[in-house]
Amino acid sequence: MALDTPNSNPQYPAAPAGDDVDVLHGRSVPDPFRALEDPDADTTRSWADAQDTLFRSHRARWATRNRFTERLTDLLRSGAVGAPVWRGGRFFWTRRSPDQEHAVLLTAGPEGAEEVLIDPMVVDPAGTTTLDTWQPSKEGDLLAYQLSEGGREESAVLVMDVATGEIVDGPIDRARYSPIGWLPGGKAFYYVRRLPPDAVPDGEGQYHRRVYLHRVGSDPADDVEIFGAGLDKTNYYSASVSRDGRWLVVAAAQGTAPRNDVWMADLHTSEPDAPDLQAVAVGLDAKVYPQVGRDGRLYVFTDLDAPRRRLAVVDPTAPEPQNWQDLLPEDDTAVLDDYAILDGPELDRPVLLAARTRHAISEVSVHDLTTGEHLHTVPLPGLGSIGGLSERPEGGHECWFGYTDHTTPGLVLRYDATDQTVTTWATSPGSVDLPAVRSEQVTYRSADGTAVRMVIVAPDDGAPGPRPAVLYGYGGFNIALTPAYSASILAWVEAGGIWAVAGLRGGSEEGEQWHRGGMRENKQNVFDDFHAAADYLVEQGWTTPDQLGISGGSNGGLLVGAALTQRPDTYRAVVCSAPLLDMVRYEQFGLGATWNDEYGTADHPDELDWLLGYSPYHHVHDDVTYPAVLFTVFDGDTRVDPLHARKMAAALQRATNAPVDDRPVLLRAEREVGHGARAVSRTVDLSADQLSFLAHQLGLEGESP
Repeated sequence: MALDTPNSNPQYPAAPAGDDVDVLHGRSVPDPFRALEDPDADTTRSWADAQDTLFRSHRARWATRNRFTERLTDLLRSGAVGAPVWRGGRFFWTRRSPDQEHAVLLTAGPEGAEEVLIDPMVVDPAGTTTLDTWQPSKEGDLLAYQLSEGGREESAVLVMDVATGEIVDGPIDRARYSPIGWLPGGKAFYYVRRLPPDAVPDGEGQYHRRVYLHRVGSDPADDVEIFGAGLDKTNYYSASVSRDGRWLVVAAAQGTAPRNDVWMADLHTSEPDAPDLQAVAVGLDAKVYPQVGRDGRLYVFTDLDAPRRRLAVVDPTAPEPQNWQDLLPEDDTAVLDDYAILDGPELDRPVLLAARTRHAISEVSVHDLTTGEHLHTVPLPGLGSIGGLSERPEGGHECWFGYTDHTTPGLVLRYDATDQTVTTWATSPGSVDLPAVRSEQVTYRSADGTAVRMVIVAPDDGAPGPRPAVLYGYGGFNIALTPAYSASILAWVEAGGIWAVAGLRGGSEEGEQWHRGGMRENKQNVFDDFHAAADYLVEQGWTTPDQLGISGGSNGGLLVGAALTQRPDTYRAVVCSAPLLDMVRYEQFGLGATWNDEYGTADHPDELDWLLGYSPYHHVHDDVTYPAVLFTVFDGDTRVDPLHARKMAAALQRATNAPVDDRPVLLRAEREVGHGARAVSRTVDLSADQLSFLAHQLGLEGESP
C-alpha cells in the first residue's frame, strides 16, 4: 500500500502521514495515516478544512446539482405514513406531511380525532433532534419514547401521559434504542441501559448493558438490575411481557451475531423485580423469538434447523426446543419475515397471517391458526415490500401493514379476515408527479456459480442502452434489499440513467444460509457477487465501464471500498458513505466491537488473514488509476467513525495517478447529523451531492431531470 512517500498529486491537501506499523501475530501492518484518527488534532482539523474547500470547488462544477435538488424535493413531498399500533381503543402512528422535515407521532381514540404527541421540529426547530423509538403502555394511556440529538443516537427515555401530553417520567439516559417491556397497569416497565461510564473500563462506555425494572416516577438510580451481569460486554438485550402480564421474555445476543439466548420467567410465581428466569434456548446457533399468544400457546419464530425460518408452537411451561411443533414449516424458496394472529370472536375460525419474501419480493398468506393449513394468499398492489404486520393486542379480525415499491410511496393496507378483503387504510399524504420507469428482476452467476438476483430500474422510454448506471448493494448483517420508493432512484432514472440493486450474499434475501455465505471467512463472496453484477450490466448492454458507478453506505461503504480497490478498472465513479474501511482497527472505534462475529477480529491470526485479505485501506497501491470517489461522512455518527473515510481518502489521494480534475477523490463531511435518521432537507442536500457527482462522472449531465 501507499506509504509515507512524496505526494504524487500535489493538488490534494497534504495529509499528516507517519510510519505507524502494528505487528500482529508476527505480521507488520502499516498504518501511515493513523494521525487522522484523532478528529481534534490540529493537523486533522487543518486537513479536513482543506478537504472541505476541495469538495466545494468540485461541487461548483456539477451542472445537475440544482436540478437534482429540485426534483428530489418534489419526490420527497410524497410524505410518509406508518402502520397503526393499537392499544385498546386507541391507536398510534407516524406521518410526515409534504412540508415537514420529520415525521410526527400521532394518536387517535375511538372517536377518531387525531392528536399530535411528538413533533421533533417543535422539540428542536433546528431539525437535529430525532424520534428514535416509542412504545405505548398496554392500556395506551402512557407512552415511552426516546429522543436523541445531532445524529448521535444517544437517546434518553421519557414517559408521557397520552391524555394530557405531560411528561411524567424521565429522562433516563444511556438507554440507546432500549426495548420497553411494559407491565399491565403502566406502573413499571423493563428496559435496557448501559452501566455508567465510571463503572466500566476506559473506552468501553458504549457497552456493558443490563436489563432493569423501572417504576414510573421513581429515580432511575433506584432501578433494579435483573439481568446481564457477568455476560459479554457487547451483548444486546431485549425484554418483553405478555399481554396478560404473566410471562417475561429476556433475550441476549452477543453484538450482531446471528444467534441469541432466551430465558423466560413466570411472573405469577416470581416477583417482577426478582424474576425467576429459566433457560428456553441457550447455546444454540440460531435466532429464537418467543411470544406468548392470547390462546396461551408460546409461538416461537426461529431459524433453528430452518435457514429461511419457521414458526413453531409449544406450551410455555415446557418451552424447550425438543417440544416445539411446527405450525409454519420452512418454505424452500421464501424467507418468513413476520406473522400476525387474528382470533376475534366474529371469525368462523382463528387465522394466522404470514409475511414472506420470495427472492426479495414480499407476499402475505393466510393459514388456519390451529393446523397451519394454507387458506389463501392476500393480494398486494404489485411486486414490492411490506412492513410489519400489526394486529389488535386484545384480538380481532383486522391486520394492518405498510406497502411500497419502486413507484409507490409508502401506504398502509388493512386486511379484514371476515371477508378476506384488502383495503387502503392510509396513503402517503403528498401528491407527486412520478416518472415513467420500469423495473425487472434478473438472475446472474457469481464467480463460484451461485445464482444472484438483481433488480434493474430503467426509464420506460423504449430507448436502447447503454446508459449511465449506478450499481447499489449492501451484503451484510442479514439485511435484505427489497423494492421501495426512493427519490434518489427515481430522480436518477428520470434523468436517463439506470439503477441496479443486487441482492448479495451476506444479506437475508435468501435466508440465514445466504447471510452466512457472505460473512466472516466468506466475505469475499459478497465482493465477487458485486463484481459479477457489474459484469452482467456491461455484458448485457445496460451500461459500459466508463458509464458505471457504484454506491453503498455503512457495510455497503465497505462493499464499494473493496470493489474499487479490487477492480479499479471496472468502475468509473464511487459514492462511499459512512464506510468501514480499516478492517484491522475497526473494532476499536464506534460500535465496531459488536460486529466481530460478522467480520472476524484481528485478535485471532486466522481472522486477521480474512480481514487483511480485503480491507480496503490496506489495498490502496501506488500509481493506480482509481475511479473518482466521493466519501460522505457525518460527525455525529456513533456507529461507524468518520476516521475510516479520512484515512482512506488520504491514502487514495496520495496513491492515485488519475488527474484530480478528471477522477477526484473527495471527502464531504457533514455536521450535526449521524448514521441514521435526518431531516428531509438534509436528505435532499446529501442525495443531490451524490447524484450530481455521479452524473458529472458518468456523463449524465446532458439529460434533464
